[in-house]
Amino acid sequence: MRRTARLSKFLFICLGFLPFSSLIAQETSMYTAQVFDVTDTSPLPGASVYWEGFISSAVVSDNDGTFQIKINSLPARLIVSYVGFETSMRLVTEKDLNKSSRFFLKPEDMSLDEIIIQERRPDEQVRNLETSKVTVPIATLKNIPALFGEVDLLRSLQLLPGVQTAGEGTTGLFVRGGSADQNLVQLDGAPIYNPSHFFGFFSVFNPDALNQVELYKGNMPASFGGRLSSLIDVTLREGNKNQIHGEGGIGSISSRLTLDGPLFSDKSTFIISARRTYADVFLKLSNNSDLNSNKLNFHDLSGKLSFVLSEKDKLTVSTYQGSDFLGLDEEFGLGWTNWISSAQWSRNISDKTFFDLQGYHSRYNYKVEFDDPDTGFEWNNKLSETGAKAQWSFLPIDRLQSYWGIQSQLYHFAPIKLNPADNSSIEPIVTNPKNGLLNSVFAGFTYEITPKLSTEAGLRWGFFNQIGVGVDYLYEGNDVTPDVPITDTLSFNVLENIKFYQGLEPRIAFRYLINPQFSVKAAYNRNFQYVQIASNSSAGLPIDRWILAGTYVPPLRSDQISLGLFHNFNANRWEFSVEGYYKDLRNVIDLRNGAQVLFTDNVETELLTGDGWAYGAEFLLRKNIGKTTGWLAYTYSRTWRQIPGISLGQKYNPRFDRPHDITLVLNHEFSASWSAGLTFIYTTGQAVSFPTGVYEVDFQSVPLYSNYRNEDRFPDYHRMDASVTWKNADKGRKWKGSWNFSLYNLYGRKNPFAYEFGEIYNDDFRYDSDVDGPVVSSKQGIVMTYLFTFLPSITYNFQF
Repeated sequence: MRRTARLSKFLFICLGFLPFSSLIAQETSMYTAQVFDVTDTSPLPGASVYWEGFISSAVVSDNDGTFQIKINSLPARLIVSYVGFETSMRLVTEKDLNKSSRFFLKPEDMSLDEIIIQERRPDEQVRNLETSKVTVPIATLKNIPALFGEVDLLRSLQLLPGVQTAGEGTTGLFVRGGSADQNLVQLDGAPIYNPSHFFGFFSVFNPDALNQVELYKGNMPASFGGRLSSLIDVTLREGNKNQIHGEGGIGSISSRLTLDGPLFSDKSTFIISARRTYADVFLKLSNNSDLNSNKLNFHDLSGKLSFVLSEKDKLTVSTYQGSDFLGLDEEFGLGWTNWISSAQWSRNISDKTFFDLQGYHSRYNYKVEFDDPDTGFEWNNKLSETGAKAQWSFLPIDRLQSYWGIQSQLYHFAPIKLNPADNSSIEPIVTNPKNGLLNSVFAGFTYEITPKLSTEAGLRWGFFNQIGVGVDYLYEGNDVTPDVPITDTLSFNVLENIKFYQGLEPRIAFRYLINPQFSVKAAYNRNFQYVQIASNSSAGLPIDRWILAGTYVPPLRSDQISLGLFHNFNANRWEFSVEGYYKDLRNVIDLRNGAQVLFTDNVETELLTGDGWAYGAEFLLRKNIGKTTGWLAYTYSRTWRQIPGISLGQKYNPRFDRPHDITLVLNHEFSASWSAGLTFIYTTGQAVSFPTGVYEVDFQSVPLYSNYRNEDRFPDYHRMDASVTWKNADKGRKWKGSWNFSLYNLYGRKNPFAYEFGEIYNDDFRYDSDVDGPVVSSKQGIVMTYLFTFLPSITYNFQF
């Protein structure tokens, strides 16, 4: 009886505990699903997900639209929302835990008060830890008026505070006092050494194929390195999992087409994107024989394959190939090519541990041909970078995220070859190759110390070896100048060490949340750079000479501190930020006066090394929601260099020093069919050197320049662009089209691109403020070159 009673009591307790044990199991389990756009089944990153009545525990979907949320009790209603889409509410039961769940959100029939320009959390800029970082939505890029109607990523980034341009129509970027080669531009993790078409007028990125663009102006995560000033991280989007989707455009100067869809099943997708200009076609239609025999074209082709190997494994493979060619009357030809490939394997080791393995290869080459019986030649060169990176991420608790990894990069700069044509009077030139190996280890974490105070810290340690095959030269008295004789030449075999450098790169940042709408952020970071350009041009040319750190060229180093205030108001419709920075640069190179760096094997004799510094303040006011969206940005910045042997050892401004920079970007939706865009740019003219007098050489007058570099400036640059877009009414058809009408340089400003100085009489050189540019006298020959005044364009864009 006692045993029976005890057994009955035990069973009663067990049966009574079962509901509670179920609840305990539910509390520790997770619910996983994905969020998609119902119109094209593309994933929606940044969607907000929470259980009804528990909004404080909301989570956000990742780049694949995937989210995981803790289960409190079931059944329960799950709410999924995304700005610009209808909210989805679904009852989740225990049966849903054992099947793949997807949420398809339908775009709202949007009133004009709900139009946004960004795909992120409304309060992200206040709450996140990332300082000096900007995420640029692709939809925003496509609404900005563009040169020749060509939407361009890099020119759009020039509209952000702290980012300046090399000049009219160019895509070269100068970020916080750094030169153009101090930007790491990468596509799916692979660096692109020349990210421009048409001598810098267009970038290599087709916006239709892009998923996301992130710009770091400082405080890069420790997992990235190799450049001083910025990281422009561009990712290709993945294909549609359920159906074939396409989009493209036919413009004034080029056309493009992008196709994506499932490859074999919903577990593998593809995307392929192509673009080509047809300027050469128009040249052939000309009756002018000086034009119709010329060639001018570019094309690019990119693609990405994605494979879901298992519930925990994913593989992506990306590639890009782009080419430019300029041919003049079959006598002169210049062409250059980028080709990159990358692969990434991602594995979810557990709910809290993740692993990513990436490999890439990037190659850049150029070729110059000159067909002349007396001085003809062929000149070519190529360089490449091959790398691999492994990274582990661990999320032990919600307040702590950590990562660590290793990266190896192999640089190969092939010999420069100048091969004369038969019977040419030019002597052949072949330089020696340069090779380098950079190995890095890195680790970092983010930690929420309190609900108001968070920190992010990281450390990167790089080990660089200049290695053989190669040579090193010894100079008499160790005086590395053009006129000093070489005393010895040292030869090195494959992988033999020539010169070794190492450097620690710490990064740390803090964010203090004063209130939910206002935060303060501070950051410090150090970076080393082991490759750079030696060039006479600040805008960047296809034939620029890349050089590696070595015996006579130490690596660049920068230390940057920044402090910013970030405030959102009016229900996150408006954002305001102000951020100040100071950057210290060491081992900066510049060229001697009259330096020649393209063909010499002793490039170190043409370089001078010194220090630099930059400082500034960046203001940004941005409107995210409403009929009219856009931003107003102002940057005050100064950039200085001090290098012995230049400007008599005094400090001077590089050409890209521009103290004042103002940009205005506006977009307005009149209706579902009509929209308009407007941009205005004002910036201080670039620093240059104008002649101060004249001297005679072989009975010819030659301009005389001061000993001080870049004492003068071009006139201030300003320009306004406008565009109007008309879309076909959405009647449920698969084909959707729109027309874009753009006008570049709305009021016809003649911004100087270059000045050519003729003879100067009586040393009479002056600047006349009543005209555009410097003027000497009516007898003197000064020619100002400008590129564009009014430049209309029309583009037809389509989707299917």
